[in-house]
Amino acid sequence: MKPETVGAIVIGGEHPGLGIARSLGRRGIPVFVIDDQHSVSQFSKYVTRVVRVKDLRDEYRAVDSVLEVGQRYGLKGWVLFPTRDETVAAFSRHRDRLAEFFRVTTAGWSTVRWAWDKKNTYERAAGLGIPIPHTFNPRTERELVDLYPHLPLALKPSVKENFFYATGAKAWRAETPEQLNDLFRKASRQIRPEEILIQEIIPGDGQRQYSYCAFFRDGQAHSTLVARRMRQHPREFGRAATYVETIEHPEIEELSERFLRAINYYGLVEVEFKQDPRDGQFKLLDVNARTWGFHSLGAQVGVDFPYLLYADQFGQSLDRCRARAGVGWLRLVTDFPTAALDLWAGELSLRSYWDSLKRTRSESVFCMQDPLPSVAEVVMLPYLATKKYLVRSEGKPEIHAAEDSATADLPARRSAE
Repeated sequence: MKPETVGAIVIGGEHPGLGIARSLGRRGIPVFVIDDQHSVSQFSKYVTRVVRVKDLRDEYRAVDSVLEVGQRYGLKGWVLFPTRDETVAAFSRHRDRLAEFFRVTTAGWSTVRWAWDKKNTYERAAGLGIPIPHTFNPRTERELVDLYPHLPLALKPSVKENFFYATGAKAWRAETPEQLNDLFRKASRQIRPEEILIQEIIPGDGQRQYSYCAFFRDGQAHSTLVARRMRQHPREFGRAATYVETIEHPEIEELSERFLRAINYYGLVEVEFKQDPRDGQFKLLDVNARTWGFHSLGAQVGVDFPYLLYADQFGQSLDRCRARAGVGWLRLVTDFPTAALDLWAGELSLRSYWDSLKRTRSESVFCMQDPLPSVAEVVMLPYLATKKYLVRSEGKPEIHAAEDSATADLPARRSAE
């Protein structure tokens, strides 16, 4: 099967999925988007078809839905691009089943589990000598007493999706023993106690947060981009970046690649760090085993991440790439209010804000060659905000346990050929 006759299936049509569709669609590659809600991708000229399904949060239903769509439209051999952590986990756990029909870009569970669960992430990082924030995992409220001297603390989930869909928050801050106890009780009503992490708060806002982004394979980075998160919302525990800028940072590259080699990683990945001003160390926060919010910036700085992964599925050899520094990415609908609040609080100067706009070469949705999604985003903003932040889950997503002792998987490259 020739690559030019094979398309891509993007799971999730928010702006990360739109970025994938544009990357591939510009090259004449057909793109299907599968989603369980309305999204801006459905208005893109680079999307061949959008297919709505009932549920992508339950792993079995998600896998069944993707296979049913593939069979219905004759998409055998097409390349899968999950954009959400829960579909990454589902595709990883059911990789063998999916690989009988598709090209699966997600690594096996013996690799992905180190990114999916932060307890696993921090355990492996500590064993590799990679700095991490001090993290505790109390199982009962009685155990919180020992943590009172360490306040303030952040309460966060080991598995982000279970907590976020239930609360709309990425983490909670506890200043007092009473707050810590109360938040622990609230969290316990939403997720299992063993998933509750209590972590030291590294001082500083998003400007101390960095991302290592790469197409990684065969134990080394094929192509890379390092970025600094200049603005985020909310300021302290940002759900997402609103403005980032590419930089050069060899130390972050070395730490990230040490971790990815140790877990035999394959695919696109973002590794997040925050610099602790108290000791200067870059401490690992998160590993996203998928495309990230600002991956479309890569095309503006010489690293077209989705196409690199697509081409690798067919064994095509592409030149290694390294992003040039000093280029910005912006998500206007969230950055404008974020910047306004920062200006009001004196955390941002008008000159700095203007300079960041001048360095911006990529916006999350707006594109002159494909303008309809940006128009649709403005019209759909109330719907998108409600779906993402206000509507709570009627029931928790069914995330099923998998054996941690899974055998080592071969790299995902060239499956379903």
